[in-house]
Amino acid sequence: MALTQPQPEEAAAVLRGDLAVTACMETLQVGYLHAVVAAAGCSLSQPFPDNGIDWQVSHGSRSHEVDDEVTVKIQLKATQQIAPDPRGAFFSFTLDNDHLRKLARPRVAVPRILVVMLLPRRVDRWLAARPDALELRHCCYWVNLAGHPVTGQRRTNVRVPTAKVFDDRALCDIMARVGAGGSP
Repeated sequence: MALTQPQPEEAAAVLRGDLAVTACMETLQVGYLHAVVAAAGCSLSQPFPDNGIDWQVSHGSRSHEVDDEVTVKIQLKATQQIAPDPRGAFFSFTLDNDHLRKLARPRVAVPRILVVMLLPRRVDRWLAARPDALELRHCCYWVNLAGHPVTGQRRTNVRVPTAKVFDDRALCDIMARVGAGGSP
């Protein structure tokens, strides 16, 4: 007996829940963060109450110079408004000035980064599962905004480099720099 694959029109007829798309985007980016943190051998905590920073990631290593465990604060954002273009050097992302001020402080005890997830406009294209892989589309990018000026009245555009894909290796590199006393 042969199994038939669903036809494209059948796949489009999936009954999804009524949760707002923005809430689904937030949930997906948190899942992405969890996967990256796990693969990097880090620990993850969520500040309570949230004071404008979503997550704290800690990395323990005897190789760190400043402490045996270093931490980076992460502000997560997700958007469907920007199509990923890996050929471009960066993409522009708009932040509320209050968020930017928090992320742009030049001198902080715990470094901060912005992590932006670019998602397809169609929810049914966010992920694909196969026996050998679970693919999320598209990915997250990170940027250190320390010292970035506030230029808009209420919101400011920031440039996020497309070369800075946020994955486990990038996170390990970030933690190694912070562990040596540097910036992310």
